[in-house]
Amino acid sequence: MAMTVEGGLAGLAFMFSTSILLQILACALYNNWWPMLAALMYVLVPMPCLFFGGGSTHFLTSREGGGWINAAKFLTGASAMGSLAIPAILRHAGLIETGAMFIEFTSFFILVCTVLCFHRATLDEDW
Repeated sequence: MAMTVEGGLAGLAFMFSTSILLQILACALYNNWWPMLAALMYVLVPMPCLFFGGGSTHFLTSREGGGWINAAKFLTGASAMGSLAIPAILRHAGLIETGAMFIEFTSFFILVCTVLCFHRATLDEDW
């Protein structure tokens, strides 16, 4: 059982590292560092969970909650949409290339998959 947990953690670390690498490559390959604005949103996405959810993601899937829980759900969703919107807006403004935008989208997709895998793994009591 310990090997499964270590393998899962190693897989999550690899996925997260790949996402960050793609984020940096989107900037370095096109010699334009504007796409790093999306990395700011990566920092902001977990903040509502930390401040209003007690550091847990379990409240995001529950239907219960008061004003603060609903505010945390809204802020999490808004910052996640900002992570997708920033590269599209930068591309529309002509500040980044289309390839950099698609690399950013791929990076975001891998990061979301990593978070969902982590959330699913923490639902199990074995962690």
